[in-house]
Amino acid sequence: MSNTQFAVKLHAPEVEPRIRHKRILEIFDDLKSGEFMELSNDHDPKPLHYQFMIEREDTFSWEYLEEGPELWRVSIGKV
Repeated sequence: MSNTQFAVKLHAPEVEPRIRHKRILEIFDDLKSGEFMELSNDHDPKPLHYQFMIEREDTFSWEYLEEGPELWRVSIGKV
């Protein structure tokens, strides 16, 4: 995954908490099939992963690139 080109890179703590998941999902929805976004966060974005599994079932890939303890990075692809 190290050679992946990301269409978007987003650091989640820079997005207002009350709209954070909504904004991440909007960015994902704007990706073209085969494109990836890189999400970085200051904690494990596991709740977001669950939300993707429910609301975007079979439309995404999810791969951890870095797993804390200070920073989590995830590659989210549009299938």
